[in-house]
Amino acid sequence: MFDSYLKESIIGRAIKNKKIYIKFYNPRDFIKAPKNNYKPVDGKPYGGGPGMVLKAEPLLKAVAKVLNVVKNKNKTKIILFSASGRKFDTVYAKTIAKKYSDVIMISGRYEGIDARVQKILRAEEISIGDYVLTGGELPAMVLIDCISRQIKGVLGKHESLEEERISSSEVYTRPEILKYTSSGRDKKPKIFRVPKVLLSGNHKKIEEWRKSSKQGTKITP
Repeated sequence: MFDSYLKESIIGRAIKNKKIYIKFYNPRDFIKAPKNNYKPVDGKPYGGGPGMVLKAEPLLKAVAKVLNVVKNKNKTKIILFSASGRKFDTVYAKTIAKKYSDVIMISGRYEGIDARVQKILRAEEISIGDYVLTGGELPAMVLIDCISRQIKGVLGKHESLEEERISSSEVYTRPEILKYTSSGRDKKPKIFRVPKVLLSGNHKKIEEWRKSSKQGTKITP
């Protein structure tokens, strides 16, 4: 699921240029079983209920393997994805990029992960939104993308960080005048123009416009 995403665009270039390093650990590799036998990493939940729960032992062993190779355990963050966890945002991403050299992301599936994993590892539970997904792969990609952006050299220029400059939800590019016919029944096209203030060259006024637009207050150019 990660292969194509990690090979493309900014993230792919960051990995190639060794700005970030990503490695996967499969919990099945930490299950003892006869050769060529299926290695279950999940089990039925105690107390009953639908679905299966990821077992603690293979996940704990996988994390232990990672901790054996990281250079500084004090600068290693362990994250476990949970719909009830702390809401992920850019401020959190910046903190992680600044404080930690290694981030371990435990990506769950099925009905969840044995609660003892979080308790033993003291992993921080993180949510990317008020919804439930079928697995932790997408949240992991979101964190990889957002945290990587905060690492020096991943983006071409520091100014490329949208969060470091005043950014309006409204952005425009050429052409200055766009003629658009919404359907075949409309004989006369509608005209959409770029706000005049963006063409003025007055950076102070442009900054004020972007700030007011971002906050939802429109300034008539």
